[in-house]
Amino acid sequence: MSSTDGEDAMRTMTDKATYDRLQKDVDTVKNDMSALADQITDVLDAFTGSARKQARRSYKQARSNVDSMMSDIGQRGSEALDAAQEAAGTLEESLEDAIVERPLAAVGLALGLGFLIGVTWRR
Repeated sequence: MSSTDGEDAMRTMTDKATYDRLQKDVDTVKNDMSALADQITDVLDAFTGSARKQARRSYKQARSNVDSMMSDIGQRGSEALDAAQEAAGTLEESLEDAIVERPLAAVGLALGLGFLIGVTWRR
């Protein structure tokens, strides 16, 4: 076993946390989109008679909300990606430092993790 197995395991854990965070953001966006769809439906219902002015204002507000939300989504996605890249870089540096400082312990840890993974996969 090489030291890359430990690195891969740590990256997988980091990727899982990042995935969970991104999934939560996606769920929030879905809820926001549903609310915006409801707003647009309300706008279309209001397009009768004297309510046209109000509907236009509501449409503009909904459009503004969509634009704002899309900007926010882009920013959140960029921030999440930056955080994931930074975490992966930090994790890699920490792992590399630990391996350089204690090579025998790192080899022992890699062998132990490999054994545990092998035993788990046999079942």
